[in-house]
Amino acid sequence: MLALLLPLALAQAPDRTAAAPTCPARIASLPLPATVSRDDPRLLIDGLIVVRKAARQVARYDDGMLVDTPEGPACWWAGLSATDDPAAWQGTKTRRGDLKTPEGFYATSDKPWSSFYGAIAVHYPDGDDARRGVASGLVDEAMAARIAADSARGVKPPQTTRLGGEILIHGGGGRADWTLGCVALDDDDIDALRASLGAPMTTTVLVLP
Repeated sequence: MLALLLPLALAQAPDRTAAAPTCPARIASLPLPATVSRDDPRLLIDGLIVVRKAARQVARYDDGMLVDTPEGPACWWAGLSATDDPAAWQGTKTRRGDLKTPEGFYATSDKPWSSFYGAIAVHYPDGDDARRGVASGLVDEAMAARIAADSARGVKPPQTTRLGGEILIHGGGGRADWTLGCVALDDDDIDALRASLGAPMTTTVLVLP
């Protein structure tokens, strides 16, 4: 999603003047919504990225443990959607233009041609999003089937449907909310995240409320 020109911090956002946030050292300590089972094996994969929207944090876990980097724990401030409505970013993305960051598990891949620094693509929408899109009249059955098939193969699905797309984790600044649905980090932090993953940035991200 394109970024706004003027950063705008939400009133309820945490204080991001400190050098770094504090993330749980173990996946088992993360507060998880009812939609995410604690038995889900994806929680224990190597390369897992976890975005906590309410806390404005991004963290990296391997085998359920917070990763250490040469600069310290892999826990960074995140910027989300810029809006003057404190509730506008809450909830998962359902349609193009709603300014929300999708919630749940998604595949990722590198996007070196993006105009946003260090961009990692989030493979939204997936099959579940597509089924909801059919129910709400945003996509037809044929498009939903294509999205589901691409997701099952680990391929980035179509990005220009009414469900929206082009969700990225990228640089440009994580100390304020200034995106239109992406997750923004400080440039040094996106560099650290990328270094912890290695090319081609193919892994899984879990976006939590």
